[in-house]
Amino acid sequence: MKRLIIDARWLYTGLAAYTGQLIRAVHESGEFPVSLITLPEHRAALSQFGFETLLSNARLYSLREQIDIARAAQAYDVLHVPHYNAPLLRRGTLLVSIHDLNHLLDETMGRSLKSRLYARPMLQHVAKRANHIFTQSEYSKRMIVEHLGADSDKITVTYTGVPPHIYPEPRADARMRTNQIFGFDGNYLLFVGNLKPHKNVRGLLKAFRIIRQRGILPHALLIIGEDAYWRPIFQRESADLGLCERVIFAGAAADEQVRAAYSGADLTIVPSFQEGLGLPVIESMACGTPVACSDVASLPEAAGGAAEYFSPSQPESIATAIENVVLSSDRWEQLQRAGSAQAARFGWRECAERHFPIYRRFLA
Repeated sequence: MKRLIIDARWLYTGLAAYTGQLIRAVHESGEFPVSLITLPEHRAALSQFGFETLLSNARLYSLREQIDIARAAQAYDVLHVPHYNAPLLRRGTLLVSIHDLNHLLDETMGRSLKSRLYARPMLQHVAKRANHIFTQSEYSKRMIVEHLGADSDKITVTYTGVPPHIYPEPRADARMRTNQIFGFDGNYLLFVGNLKPHKNVRGLLKAFRIIRQRGILPHALLIIGEDAYWRPIFQRESADLGLCERVIFAGAAADEQVRAAYSGADLTIVPSFQEGLGLPVIESMACGTPVACSDVASLPEAAGGAAEYFSPSQPESIATAIENVVLSSDRWEQLQRAGSAQAARFGWRECAERHFPIYRRFLA
């Protein structure tokens, strides 16, 4: 019988949910003979599944992982790496997950040393080497075909699921608790995500200044997300725009704090230029809070007809979209109802099961 092994070293940051929920679904299916490669510190967390576990000290994005992961998987017929850092020396079947092409499509990220020396060449080589690719949206699939030259027939769109810790809390209680946790008062608008340029925090700050100048909305702007390089830059820009008293840079937050922030917000804004899917869109909708988001990249796939759209390159468009929702109880309630239905379309079990036909094909 052919065997599958999954690189499960990535059990923190954004990819943790994808990797962890995929492994859980494989376990619950009982269909596939699976082993895992993981770091020593993750062994206990994975022991609940009862899979054979191979330990590796090779860190992510290291030269060592190119050798160690290929060696660890050499006795297995199929290797699935849930990111683009796959071992190019792998000789057997290689499945990879390429969640987005932000390193190629975002101009600022594309000029970085990491992108030029690692991300860009790795993405190009892995796309050619992989026997099959999983990605999060039809938009990402089109970008992989266009920019990496991959055959569309070897790409499967899996979408993603609402994380299990994301669900609605009573709005007033969640708002009060969020006020207490992050040290501000009253109603607020919300941004959740990292602070890299493709997230367009700068455009959001400019839009918020327009809103403040109009004097119609008294809301604060809560920004949850960490980036050691960009955070101080945006804090200075916020001060220069005269916003520092009403913009809260909360940094990283625990899962329960993020859930409360979503549940208590009047609106979540997703102003990105690029997204592989746009998880904050469906997370906010799952918590019962409407969304205003960019009308580009994968975001219309994530939001469907359940969001207020704007042009991310135009702060005035962002500001107007925010006001259209927050100032209209009818529009707010319409988007809340539509958003709950839209979020329900994104389940982890469905995401995982979209991998299974490919597993079956290469394990046959």
